[in-house]
Amino acid sequence: MKLLYRYVLAGALAFTALQSQAQTVTLDYYFNHETRKNSQGQPERFHYIWEEKDHNGFSVLGDIFRSQGFDLKSLDAAPTAANLKGTSVYIIVDPDSKKENPNPNYILPNDIKAISQWVKQGGVLVMFANDSANVEFPHYNQLAAEFGMHFNDDIQNHVIDDKHFEDGGVIIKDNPVFKTSKKIYMKDACSIATTGAAKPVLKNTAGATLIASAKHGKGTVIAIADPWLYDEYTNGRLPANLGFENDKAAADLVSWIKSMVPKSK
Repeated sequence: MKLLYRYVLAGALAFTALQSQAQTVTLDYYFNHETRKNSQGQPERFHYIWEEKDHNGFSVLGDIFRSQGFDLKSLDAAPTAANLKGTSVYIIVDPDSKKENPNPNYILPNDIKAISQWVKQGGVLVMFANDSANVEFPHYNQLAAEFGMHFNDDIQNHVIDDKHFEDGGVIIKDNPVFKTSKKIYMKDACSIATTGAAKPVLKNTAGATLIASAKHGKGTVIAIADPWLYDEYTNGRLPANLGFENDKAAADLVSWIKSMVPKSK
């Protein structure tokens, strides 16, 4: 019995230690806050949220984060030091314009200050943008500028319809981040300009930067030109014969993000 007790106790302690090491990834629900009417005519949240399992959601990406030891959280309020406490990774996706939300929550100077300080202390900020017709650039770029990055008002990898999937393709070779994925699909994205400490991570065949990163204090900022890892393009809708590997790319990206989190964060 004593031996059994020791095994049980050791297992419990190991589980507790594992739980204490779990990192938290927080997805913004404040700057991106789109709604639609459900079948009962009531408004419901949608578009790039963890809980949504149709094409618009981030449920697959959430599962990948979980598989790599993260806890998922959402933030339905403006970021502050208090409500970012305990968060290792903070993701902002496609902030609303008035086209998407009649009363959008723009990224304001106080938000930029809070986020910048949080990154300096070791946080990993991931900024997903979009093409200029689908994202609010002026305020988003004020945040990006803090880290030497700028989302350009252009469109890359334009795809006119499902007969032209290849136009959204990006071939990956010898990339230190995307180690297992060789071809991804990222359509209708903007490009990213970098200055100072910010550096390109992934470019398309035209030479435009689609992913960039910068160190900021103890933390890291990652800018991505499109919300390309939502469920529509990670759950098998892409034609298998074209060889796109967005699912592998999502796992590669999460592994890289995880490696950016300071051990004490």
